[in-house]
Parts: sequence; structure tokens; C-alpha cells
Amino acid sequence: MIVIRSITIEEALPLRHQVLWPEKTIDYVRVDNDAEGNHYGLYKDDVLVSVISVFIINGEAQYRKFATLESHQGRGYGSLLFEYMLKDLEEQSVNRIWCNARQGADKFYKRYGFKNASDQVFYKGGLVFTVMEKLY
Repeated sequence: MIVIRSITIEEALPLRHQVLWPEKTIDYVRVDNDAEGNHYGLYKDDVLVSVISVFIINGEAQYRKFATLESHQGRGYGSLLFEYMLKDLEEQSVNRIWCNARQGADKFYKRYGFKNASDQVFYKGGLVFTVMEKLY
């Protein structure tokens, strides 16, 4: 059974760490304003397999730390969670949703109407990122 619900940052951190930056400390995957964020989790048979965190400021929502357990990737769980988050944000009438997307993730986001905000890229931890956005 699949359940998507709000979760605490304490629930999200271990999965973030395991998937995104396992070679770093868990503090590396923290976000300064985690306490103010909305954190969503997708559970498959009572196991947390995908997380995403959202931060809304002045009508703009930034989602961060989107991660799905490697053993569950490619099965649509991340897509289900992402669609749930988008629907929730649309109901909150945000005017822009954006993220810092890892290079190569653009195909996923473009399926949902996201576009590159610019041609600029930046680097973190040896990886290439670009800003992607969806305007309403």
C-alpha cells in the first residue's frame, strides 16, 4: 500500500542523507530553514521510500532535497510524490515553483512543465546544478 503524507524533518533526514550525500555528514543535508519547511514522504508498505521538502516565501515555493531510495527508483514512487506536492502547491496558489536541479534531472522536471530559469549552472560537491522553474 502507498501512503503520502506530511512528515517531520527528523523523518526526512536519514533518507536525504542516504540517497543524496551518503559520503558527507548528516548535517550536510540539512537546510537552514528546515524547521519552517513542509516535508512530504511517500511510504510503500510502511517503509519511507521518497521524500521532498518545500519552502514557501512570498508566493514562491522552492522544493529541495527530493530523494528516493535507490532500491525503489524507476518504479514511479518519486513521480507520485512529486505530483502530490505539485497539487498541494497549486491549491496554495503559489505563483512560482522552482528548484536547484542536478544536471540530468531536467527531463523529469520538463514532463511537469518546468523550464530552465537561465543558461547558468553552478557547482556543489562536484556536481552540476541549474535552476528550473514553473510559473503560474
